[in-house]
Amino acid sequence: MNTKLLGAIAALALVAGSLPAAAQNIEFTLINDSSHTLHYFYAAPSNTSDWGDDLLGDTGILESGYQATTYIYDGSDQCLYDFRFETAEGGMLEEYEIDICTLGSYTLTD
Repeated sequence: MNTKLLGAIAALALVAGSLPAAAQNIEFTLINDSSHTLHYFYAAPSNTSDWGDDLLGDTGILESGYQATTYIYDGSDQCLYDFRFETAEGGMLEEYEIDICTLGSYTLTD
């Protein structure tokens, strides 16, 4: 290869490396090992204050002892997310700065 071509390839590599991460779709297993039925699950990038939509949907619940595949398709390029869980009994739990980019599963416990 000539040096001009190698220089162009190197320049493209530098530009690509400096671009922000592309929006991503995340899939993981949510495991309810708590003693409560989960009625609502919200996830939002840690750098925002809006919880967004319930990821369990209008008719979704996750009973104690069950698991479900969960999808975060919000178009964000963030890896750190906050989770908010609300139970049928009226309880609430919030977890902060969970790295969803490396998350294969998340277990909710008492």
